[in-house]
Amino acid sequence: MKKIIVKPPRSPVAVGPYNHAVRVGDLLFCAGQIPIDPSTGDLVSGGIQAQTERALQNVKAILDHQKLTFAHVVKSMVFLTSLADFAGMNEIYARHFTADFPARSTVQVAALPKGANVEIEVIAHF
Repeated sequence: MKKIIVKPPRSPVAVGPYNHAVRVGDLLFCAGQIPIDPSTGDLVSGGIQAQTERALQNVKAILDHQKLTFAHVVKSMVFLTSLADFAGMNEIYARHFTADFPARSTVQVAALPKGANVEIEVIAHF
């Protein structure tokens, strides 16, 4: 049975017809998070590091709501509008995922919602 997770506290409002996360059994599938400031609904200013930090804080809000941490993440997917931003994204990413790293895919995409430069989605295990 699936359980829908709708707008955890400290999360930005979804920018489309989707839920923040869906739990199926002992897995949590989190929707991709872009660097939206939940207090304003606006994209954060700054470069890839500031945007990666905000996107990961948005992921963390979903995990926190489910009493999980980044250590519970088994797979992450990172979408960048430019692979030239890989090193900057990776520096911030490594501050949140510090040991027993999850499997990860990183791809370059043509564009992301609201003009974001990064989007991060995760799958976590309870």
